[in-house]
Amino acid sequence: MATRHLCRSVLLQSLYEWDFYKLKEGKDADLLAIIDRNMQSLAEGIDEPDFVYRIAKNLIDHLDEINNIIRQAAPAWPIDQINIIDRNILRIGLSELVFGNPEEVPPKVAINEAIELAKTFGGDSSGKFINGVLGTIYRQIAEKQTGDKKSETPKETN
Repeated sequence: MATRHLCRSVLLQSLYEWDFYKLKEGKDADLLAIIDRNMQSLAEGIDEPDFVYRIAKNLIDHLDEINNIIRQAAPAWPIDQINIIDRNILRIGLSELVFGNPEEVPPKVAINEAIELAKTFGGDSSGKFINGVLGTIYRQIAEKQTGDKKSETPKETN
């Protein structure tokens, strides 16, 4: 398993635990402490451990924004009704897609990795759901960037 994919898998498992404690038990859990423990037990000897922490930091710093993006992109699915695996895969994907460095992880790679996580850890329709939501957001970002570039381009005068 590739190093970065393993990091994302460990992060997903850590987010699952964190989300479970937060929602089901009503307890606050330290996500970074959970990640530390899981990295030691599940990803010993990984050659790029900082990668998982960069994604996690983006996710923690922008959690409310990420959740709002999910709400807007999937209005038929209230965030608390999206199953815990799919919800956290979306969070990882959006952390990379919207708030990550596109030179480190290109947008299409972030989407593909999220889909692969969904196929591995999610249900039968998880891959399609993740692809649909992240694809919609990717297109919105691309349209916004194209629109911004058009508005910056000076118009020719006669």
